[in-house]
Parts: sequence; structure tokens; C-alpha cells
Amino acid sequence: MRILGIDPGIAIVGFGFIDKQGSRCIPVQYGCIQTEKNTPEEERLLHVYEGIGQLMDKYKPDAVALEKLFFNRNVTTAMSVSQARGVLVLAAIQRGLPIGEYTPMQVKQAIVGYGKAEKKQVQEMTKIFLKLQAVPKPDDVADALAIAICHAHSSTLNSKINEVLRS
Repeated sequence: MRILGIDPGIAIVGFGFIDKQGSRCIPVQYGCIQTEKNTPEEERLLHVYEGIGQLMDKYKPDAVALEKLFFNRNVTTAMSVSQARGVLVLAAIQRGLPIGEYTPMQVKQAIVGYGKAEKKQVQEMTKIFLKLQAVPKPDDVADALAIAICHAHSSTLNSKINEVLRS
């Protein structure tokens, strides 16, 4: 199963493709889509949409995992990130891909085993899980890979629960 993890944003969209083989997660490709600060927002959204669409078409994920947004301060940032998240969801839905959504706490729990873990702990465990030489940069990329791993763990758990319920 190939999973695309996405850390939504308007300036930087982190992405990470992993293959889930049994209980192992293997990195396929990861990086970020960046937009220029002084570019009109609608052009930035188009760049994000086209960029993620090209990646989806090239790497053919079976599922997409996104971080659920939570903002309690900057409404302007929340609006632009929400719009970017919308075009990311649109690209996935147009390709018939199922979408999993996870809160930062759920991702931390899946990666570190503690929902209030520090960001650096999550990044280090992501590096270890995927057998990477270094923590991917920028942070958005490491976050996207962590979201993909979270989905891989969640889909395994959900499969086991469904097996038990069917028997």
C-alpha cells in the first residue's frame, strides 16, 4: 500500500510517499511544494493544486493522509492554510483516493507513543522508522512523513479490528 502524507500549508506543503509492506514503512519520495510570499493567493493555490496533482499522478498513492488543522490565534493564516488544504483534498478526491485525517496529537501518539511529545521527538522517530540518514528538512516534510506513518499504523489497526468484527 502506498500512502501520501501531507502537511498542508500555503507557503510550504510538506509531502511524503511511503510504501507499507507488512509492518514496515519504506520511504519512496518526499519533499515540499513551495510558493512565493508576494504571489497572489489564488496563484499560490493553483501552484499547490497542480504540484500535488503531478506528484499523485507520478507516484500513484493508494491513500492520502492529511493533518487536521487547528488554529486558535491567527485567523488569516488559518484561512489561507484551510484554502490550501481544500485544493489538496480536491486533488485527492478527483483521483478517487481515500483520505485519512489526523490531529497532531494522534500523529504524536502513533509515532512516539505519547500524544504530547515534542516536535523533535516525532522527527527523530520518523527518521528511525524510515531508516533515514537525517531528519528531512524543512520540518513540514518530516511532518508529512510522520502523518503517512500514522496512517499506515491506523490502517493496520483498523484492518485488525475489522477482522475481529467479521469473525
